[in-house]
Amino acid sequence: MPALLVFVVFLIAIAVSIPIGVSMILGSIAPIFLMGKGGSVVQLLNNTFSGANSTPILAVPLFILGGVIMAKGGISKKLFNFFSYFAGRMPGGLPCAVILTCLFYGAISGSGPATTAAVGSMCVPFLTDLGYEKKWSAGLIAVAGGLGVIIPPSIPFVLYSLATGVSTGDLFLGGVFPGILIGLFLMVYAVYYCVRHGEDRDLINARMKELRSAGFLKLFLDSFWALLCPVIVLGGIYTGFVTPTEAATLSVFYAIIVSLFIYKSIKVNELIPFLCESVKTYGGLAFVLAFATAFGRVLSLTKATKIVENFILGNFHSGIVVLTVLAIIFLILGMVMDTGPAIIILAPVLLPAVQALGVDPVHFGVVLVCCLSIGLATPPFGLDLFVAGNIAEEPPMSVARKAVPFMIAFLVALVIITYVPWFSTFLPNLLK
Repeated sequence: MPALLVFVVFLIAIAVSIPIGVSMILGSIAPIFLMGKGGSVVQLLNNTFSGANSTPILAVPLFILGGVIMAKGGISKKLFNFFSYFAGRMPGGLPCAVILTCLFYGAISGSGPATTAAVGSMCVPFLTDLGYEKKWSAGLIAVAGGLGVIIPPSIPFVLYSLATGVSTGDLFLGGVFPGILIGLFLMVYAVYYCVRHGEDRDLINARMKELRSAGFLKLFLDSFWALLCPVIVLGGIYTGFVTPTEAATLSVFYAIIVSLFIYKSIKVNELIPFLCESVKTYGGLAFVLAFATAFGRVLSLTKATKIVENFILGNFHSGIVVLTVLAIIFLILGMVMDTGPAIIILAPVLLPAVQALGVDPVHFGVVLVCCLSIGLATPPFGLDLFVAGNIAEEPPMSVARKAVPFMIAFLVALVIITYVPWFSTFLPNLLK
């Protein structure tokens, strides 16, 4: 009964549009005040402060700050020019270059909205000038921006690690092949669309000739430092030279050095506004993270986790079946709930049950994050959808209609990722 009360109060609070952090507080204190169960208010406060006082959690705001500096430093344009050099002359090559840029930029920012904003602000006007439909270009960016939360370093993977204790490095490795697979499926549809609807090849070839006129060496040297960033950050983690939190710190210093002294695309007096922007982005999530620990502790004391585990084990006897059901639930939740809070709430409650059915915790985390990343481009509350719509100056629902085929391509890749755990587990197992 106390466990049921926690969920009922929490869900009612969410339903009436109370912020999710406050909803967790209400759900946590309900059994304490109404039934005398779930610990005490003092314990709740102690758990809240212990949740905020965590070294690994520092990786989240640091990756956000590094992504902001890179975005303002024009890194996305360097990456796009590099990939356009190779793909631009192919049918659908420039939209494919956009997807490749989102893949690579995701390895810098770790955030879907940040990837959408940084790549979209440059690529949507560029594609539109070349004759591509503006709404279609925005739909492409909205879905491809979701790759930013799958390709490592991924902020949602850091949150999943904090919530479950699964290795952050293993999760980062687990996201590599799924992210590439999803990117490939998105590119296949982009090429199909461009072949079927046609492109202004004369205008595109003129732009490509202008880009190629400087020569590959000059382009490579111009893009080198942008390309090197994920190599340094991820290489440092996987070689054991730095922890994920230290890698996040490294990404900030690297972004500052490259943007200030090499590309000279920002000024020193702009760093404070970048800090303010990062704090605004992280502020709400930090509040949720702090109370997530207390919320999880109350769920544990009221045996809610055990109840959920017993329910799943009593009704499902196959890991594949339960993953199918949970994937559908995650896809629906992604439409109405932000990625971070959904992971913090769901992961620790569901992981024990799916592990008991033989599902690898890294694979479960990858499926969870992939499902929720589609929600970033799904109406009514997909954040990437609003970011892309704002860039294109188009209503989000109009962009959503053009994004549907890309979401279908994403879903096809998700089915493969869900039912073939190899994509998620090969690299983590290989490097153990």
